[in-house]
Amino acid sequence: MNPGRKLRLPSLRPRSLRGLVLLGFAAVVLPLLLGTLGAAIEMRNLAQASERLVANGVAATQYTQSLVRQVASLERTARLYQILRRPGLLTIFQKNSALLGTTLDGLEGLPGDPARAAVIGRMRTGITAIDQGLASQHSARISGALRQFTQLSRDAGELSRLASRQTDRELKALRAETDNARRRILWQTTMLVPVTIGLVLLFTLFLARPIRRIDDAIGRIGHGRLDEPVIEEGPTDLRALARQLEWLRVRLGGISEERNRFLRHMSHELKTPLANIREGTELMLEGAVGGLNDGQREVAGILRENSLRLQRLIENLLSYSEWQAKRGGLDLIAFRLVPLVSSAVEPYQLPISARRLTLDLAVDDVEISADRAKLRLILDNLVSNAVKFTPDGGTVTVRAQLDGESLVLDVADTGPGVPPEERARIFDAFYQGATPQGSLVRGTGIGLSVVQEFVQAHGGTIAIIDGEFPGAHFRVRLPVGGAGGSDAAQSS
Repeated sequence: MNPGRKLRLPSLRPRSLRGLVLLGFAAVVLPLLLGTLGAAIEMRNLAQASERLVANGVAATQYTQSLVRQVASLERTARLYQILRRPGLLTIFQKNSALLGTTLDGLEGLPGDPARAAVIGRMRTGITAIDQGLASQHSARISGALRQFTQLSRDAGELSRLASRQTDRELKALRAETDNARRRILWQTTMLVPVTIGLVLLFTLFLARPIRRIDDAIGRIGHGRLDEPVIEEGPTDLRALARQLEWLRVRLGGISEERNRFLRHMSHELKTPLANIREGTELMLEGAVGGLNDGQREVAGILRENSLRLQRLIENLLSYSEWQAKRGGLDLIAFRLVPLVSSAVEPYQLPISARRLTLDLAVDDVEISADRAKLRLILDNLVSNAVKFTPDGGTVTVRAQLDGESLVLDVADTGPGVPPEERARIFDAFYQGATPQGSLVRGTGIGLSVVQEFVQAHGGTIAIIDGEFPGAHFRVRLPVGGAGGSDAAQSS
């Protein structure tokens, strides 16, 4: 052996999660097992004593109650026989007398007070005397025999009292034994509690903290918060799991960035040709390239309407991409509500007129503090959905009013509404519900997702309301920082 080399002792702490769990389980269970074994022995003895007490007490009670009923039945039968002198009644008396004797035999076989035997013997003598008196057929002897029932009733009550007294004595003894067992178990528990607590704390120190960190990391990844790295600590199993979660976090972050980059690039690439289409359409409608007949003007109007729709879809994509990339914060400013609502519904005047829709606008002219651009996009998406799903000749309702410190915004239509099976997912990104009647193009599925994210960014809520309107009814509730007048602006 090299004298200069130090001897390294193996570590007693397990390196794997399984070894740590097994060690902690054994360390905690062993003292508990010993304590439980002692308590089980105590409880078994108490249970056996309790079973004997209950069995004897129940049996004694049943026997004494039967004695009282049987003595009363014998007396009724004997007195009827005294009056009617029917042989059948005497036969019934003899049968009941034999049954009473069986009951006395059962009661006599139970452990109890020695005084019980004397009372039972006295009852047997009395029953025999009554039986002989009835069998003599002499009225005087029968009358004398019937007087024995008074003593029989007293003896039956005495047996009941003796049984109760015996049960009370045994119950007191059982209580004393129970108190002794309780003190012994309490002493054992008092010794085990600090030992168990110490072992649990030691086990928690090595295991709970890394598990809690991994649980927090899983929660952050599940909610899309990918900016915080996963810390590796604890047993080797948990360290390996933490490394896998860190790889997953990095991978998901890369995928999310690639997706957002793709959305941004595609949206910007689409905006240039779309702007050219809109500019050309506007020039055609203004007559810059010559006069248009009614058919050509209708086609140009359709091109203009669909180019506006494409522009809104691209704006939604850009807003969604910017928000997911965590670059879009809230720019809170104070502004009047009516001009914002008017600017949001103005682009829809042409489809509203073309489809003979009614716009029911009821907006309080108040001043609020919010992100104006995001609130306009919220209105734009909700109004766009309402116009899209409302059938020709229907009504689109837009209402806004203050409710305390909150702004309540309602957008409703008279369309088919939101089916119950779609409500759980209607605010999910890229989820597309049913295509509205008369629409050839489905949306991107992010309009309502953008609405929900912008509403939640303001600390507000959005919900689907039932009952007031026949179609879909979205209610947005936003906290506001300021309010002005309350003159209502209404139009239809």
